[in-house]
Amino acid sequence: MMRYHDITKDDMLNGDGLRTVLWVSGCSHCCRDCQNPVTWDPNGGLPFDEKAKQELFEELSKDYISGITLSGGDPLYYGNRSDILKLIKEIRELFPTKTIWLYTGFVWETISELELMKYLDVLVDGEFIAEQKDTQLYWRGSANQRVIDVPQSLEQGSVVLHCE
Repeated sequence: MMRYHDITKDDMLNGDGLRTVLWVSGCSHCCRDCQNPVTWDPNGGLPFDEKAKQELFEELSKDYISGITLSGGDPLYYGNRSDILKLIKEIRELFPTKTIWLYTGFVWETISELELMKYLDVLVDGEFIAEQKDTQLYWRGSANQRVIDVPQSLEQGSVVLHCE
C-alpha cells in the first residue's frame, strides 16, 4: 500500500489555481538540497488508506479547488505507480473538471508510455538540480525541470510545454 506524508489544502505553489496536494512517500532520486527529504523513505509517513482518500476527495469536491497535485517523494517511485494509477483514474471519474498535476524526478522521455499519463494534465519532470535552482521559475525548483502539457505532448508525440 502506498504511503503519504501530508495532504496540503488550499495550496497555490504547486500548480495552477488553488490546489490540494498529496505528498507521497518514496523516492529513489535523493536529489541534493531536496525540499522534502523526509519523504524519500517508502516506509515513512502514513498508509494511504480509505480515510486518507476520503479526506482528499472531500477537498477536491470544493468548487474553488482547481485540482490535485501529486508530489512527494515521487509519485512515480516504482512502489507507488499502481496505486497512483488507480487513484488518478478514480479522480478523473469523480472529478472530471479538476486538473491533475504530477511532479516526478523521472523525465518525460522515460515515462511517457506509462498508462497513467493519459489521465494527467500537467507533468513537472526531472530531478531537482541544486546548481540550477531558480526561485523565479513558476511551479519548478530548477531550470532543468519542465512543466509539460501532457495531453498536447501525447497527441504530438513530443514535449509541449505548459504555458506559464
